[in-house]
Amino acid sequence: MSQILWADDEIDLLQPYIIYLKDKQYDVLTATNGQDAIELCHQARPDIVFLDENMPGLSGLETLQEIKRLHPEIPVVMITKSEEERIMEEAIGEKIADYLIKPVNPSQILMCLKKHIHQRDILSEHTNKTYREEWGDITYLIDTASTIEEWQAVERTLTHWELELQDVDSSMREMLQMQRQQANAAFAKFVQRHYEEWFTGDERPMMSSDVFKRVLFPMLDRGEKVFLVVIDNFRYDQWKTIQPMLSDFLTVTDEQLYCSILPTATQYARNAIFSGLMPLQIQQMYPQFWVEEEEEEGKNLCEKDLIQTQLDRYRRKEEFSYYKVNESEFCEKITRQFKGLRTPLNIVVLNFIDMLSHSRTESKMMRELAGDEAAYMSLTKSWFRHSPTYFMLRRIAELGYRIVITTDHGTVRVQNPVQIIGDKNTNTNLRYKVGKSLNCQSKNVMTIADPKRVGLPCPNVSSSYMFCAGNEFFGYPNNFNYYAQHYRNTFQHGGISLEEMVIPLIILDPK
Repeated sequence: MSQILWADDEIDLLQPYIIYLKDKQYDVLTATNGQDAIELCHQARPDIVFLDENMPGLSGLETLQEIKRLHPEIPVVMITKSEEERIMEEAIGEKIADYLIKPVNPSQILMCLKKHIHQRDILSEHTNKTYREEWGDITYLIDTASTIEEWQAVERTLTHWELELQDVDSSMREMLQMQRQQANAAFAKFVQRHYEEWFTGDERPMMSSDVFKRVLFPMLDRGEKVFLVVIDNFRYDQWKTIQPMLSDFLTVTDEQLYCSILPTATQYARNAIFSGLMPLQIQQMYPQFWVEEEEEEGKNLCEKDLIQTQLDRYRRKEEFSYYKVNESEFCEKITRQFKGLRTPLNIVVLNFIDMLSHSRTESKMMRELAGDEAAYMSLTKSWFRHSPTYFMLRRIAELGYRIVITTDHGTVRVQNPVQIIGDKNTNTNLRYKVGKSLNCQSKNVMTIADPKRVGLPCPNVSSSYMFCAGNEFFGYPNNFNYYAQHYRNTFQHGGISLEEMVIPLIILDPK
């Protein structure tokens, strides 16, 4: 039974309300002054406090201040005859839950209780009920998806429900997780059937190498000033998590999903974005900018050069600026430099999400902070709210630039290790392997025996690629238990899943 504390110096006149609330199964404590209300709060810890402003001794505002100091978790509703704006503002400043003007009717009181005591239970019940009703439609959507556009609709739908259910007490999360696994299994089969066609046919979905040509160049042709912000490892659900925080100064004019190339890794996907080429073409046309898997040199050190090659190939004369941000201090520094910016095209690469996900793998504390997708989203939200990235985007909006936010690939939380055998030069990524004599018995692995057919370089004549699907990850037989224990439930990328391949591309305009 929920308990109410009602403090009012005319409490006898409120007996009809108290009887009404008791009939609704509420336990009502009463007080006629602020001091008694504070003592009852300390003794009984009520679920909510109704507080009059005009009482003998301590005023309602003074009582509110003391209750909030001692018990900030208890919602306090002020019920008063006063309509003074000053009192309302002071009450709001003291984090009052609600403000009602006398006379109030019983239905107002009941609505206030549902809002501040029962909201989570009501929301949970409604959300669970709605998801149960839509469960069959979502399953049908997964079972019948046959185009990349339909798979994008699946990703939007699953993400919507994952975000809806993560904030409520839901018995439906396990069902939704099963649908996500079902969707990823079916999506992997779809990719296996059609991926090669996308490189041999006349039509294909927008992929990494098409971003400049299909999105940025048309904007520049219209004379628009553009900022491309590439956030590494940025999933669609992470975009939906931070979107509300941008609404004060940016308007979303287009929210697209596009398809990352395989492997869903920086060396391949991000280099494809900046060059406008598939990795094999980069290797053949600009060998000085391509780093092989087995080489220790950084795989994304030539991004500015690759951007220039793409502009040159399309005979574009635009000047551009390029920044790669790996730490907060540098983000703050370049934000201050934006004031004098005149270039029509500007590119910023942000590695914060990448550092967040990889540090989770190596840090025990980060494993605790981001134990599942809900915690990972919460961590993303907290990072963004307090990071210089937020203020950088605000500054860009103030300068009147159109902003394109995208990523090179997403990540997936891996759970099931599978054994793979390869030669000693096989790469170390957990979600894809490239090498000779690769052998894996898992049914959830996609093999590309002729990499050149899908625009991938071949380190050796007999090299092939293998990609994990769903939530699997590779481990070697001689150290399998270590891989299983160390990497299970970490966020990885490189393979085939909706989270890794179907990624956001958002166009925003300043308000």
